[in-house]
Amino acid sequence: MNLRFLETFLWVARLNSFSATAERLHTTQAAVSNRIAALERELGIRLFDRDLRSVRLTPEGRACLARAEEIVRLAQEFQGSVSARHALRGRLAIGAIDSVVHTWLPALIRRIHQTYPCVELELTVDSSLTIAGQLHRNEIDLALIMGPVIAPEVESLTLCRLPCSWYAAPAMDLPPGPLRVAALAAYPIFAFTRGSKPHQDVLRHFADAGVKADTVSNFNSIATMMILAADGLGLTVLPDAAAAAAVAAGRLRRLEVSPPCPAIEVHAAYSNQPRNVIAATVAAMALEEARLQAVA
Repeated sequence: MNLRFLETFLWVARLNSFSATAERLHTTQAAVSNRIAALERELGIRLFDRDLRSVRLTPEGRACLARAEEIVRLAQEFQGSVSARHALRGRLAIGAIDSVVHTWLPALIRRIHQTYPCVELELTVDSSLTIAGQLHRNEIDLALIMGPVIAPEVESLTLCRLPCSWYAAPAMDLPPGPLRVAALAAYPIFAFTRGSKPHQDVLRHFADAGVKADTVSNFNSIATMMILAADGLGLTVLPDAAAAAAVAAGRLRRLEVSPPCPAIEVHAAYSNQPRNVIAATVAAMALEEARLQAVA
């Protein structure tokens, strides 16, 4: 029995679509249809009911689902445990937040390429909320985001906490000495995407001080926030690791603000239905890289 046909069966069952499965597996819809037809002939049953708008598992297909998941999971675990590292191959779609991209993600990608040269990577950078949705819709394999993903079919690892601080241009006119949060409220503030946890943390930072910031603008790009702050257009909260190079180059300065900013907690999440050996392996590597970053 062709393992690829079983994997295709599982993806059609999860996505309820031949076209979405073809896109997910980077093949054609005709190839997906042919694999399912070949599997049905081999098993002597009909796995799916098809019409112009939808694809649904038949009762026989539903009965096969758990066993097919188990077979694919065992095959993946067998490959991961006995193969030479260079033999691990496939495509891994990663969704990552900007804070990870600007800290330890380059080191992780370098390590993946060195250790598993036959693994192809696809990277999406977006907000945690968007990436979590992509993971639930099976559009990505591994999410590197803020906060755990709580779901029965998802494995979630706590990777690290990224300390954050307030930053401004060195020449920006600010009161001397250590600052209270309330003193920053009159300046334009550059924050993360509206509704994200870092954005909420900034608003709560001011609310706890009994004030409201006059202007809070939202961005999903740390690079953009750093450029605007370095140009003296406002203040921003950044992960210290992401801002380190700009501080060393004299483009930004770290402000002494009390109370300090909350840290960003980063998690790795991936589906265990079926268990994705590549995603699980890279998640473990991400944990090691995040810990190395914390030590550095």
